[in-house]
Amino acid sequence: MPRPRRKIRSNPHSPLPRILALDYGSKRTGLAVTDPLQIICSPLETVETPKLLDYLTAYCRAEPVEKIVVGQPVHADGTPTYLEEEIQRFLKSFAQVFPDIPVARQDETLTSKRAAKILVQSGLPKKKRQQKERLDKISAVLILEDHLGWHP
Repeated sequence: MPRPRRKIRSNPHSPLPRILALDYGSKRTGLAVTDPLQIICSPLETVETPKLLDYLTAYCRAEPVEKIVVGQPVHADGTPTYLEEEIQRFLKSFAQVFPDIPVARQDETLTSKRAAKILVQSGLPKKKRQQKERLDKISAVLILEDHLGWHP
């Protein structure tokens, strides 16, 4: 499936917007972002979830963001996990602060397992692979890539 065409900017000198993805967790949230051309997805940061809205406020002041993609955790039968209620509260707060930034949801099934496999394949020592912050950021990258249609 071809990617949709980018919007024409009214001011060609303004920075191109990025797409930001969140692997939301009750303690920590992994973030990933596209480059300004929306070609490359990169891990950004792992933020303590209670500080997430403050982090996003500072980030969105520094970088234009076109859209935010939030992982949607579901059980094998497709029902939402316990975390969905917390995510909905966060999204309500986000919408109050950023009413002009659309939010998309992306199924995050198996992203943690895929991220763990990527970390093993990267050759990182076991001690570094066990750092949950790395796993959260890689999971956010996978959520973003899945949203952009880069995985079958």
